[in-house]
Amino acid sequence: MTAVTQAGAPVVIEGDGLEVRVQELGGGMSVAFIKLPQGTDMAPALKGLPDDLCQCPHWGQVVSGRLRMRTKEGEDFYEAGQAYYWGPGHSPEALEDVELVEFSPTKQFQEVLDHIK
Repeated sequence: MTAVTQAGAPVVIEGDGLEVRVQELGGGMSVAFIKLPQGTDMAPALKGLPDDLCQCPHWGQVVSGRLRMRTKEGEDFYEAGQAYYWGPGHSPEALEDVELVEFSPTKQFQEVLDHIK
């Protein structure tokens, strides 16, 4: 069994208020603790991926804030307290300061993180 706290997960991306902490949990899954400051639009960082969208699925909860999720089909909005599943093909934009806790397949998520870095 594996457990991790936000403070215990290593920082893999940070800057300008953006922070992504990721820890592999086992079973091919990782947990990410993500902070996106208001106005953060991930679209430019995802450019070059298929359809210029994140191709990794994520399951999680919006801890605080509000965001817009763009897909090829349109857009949806998520806010604090909501649990979510985002399938492959999405791009988030923070409408407020956002904190997320999400679970993703480690290999696919690492590919996206490597692209963003």
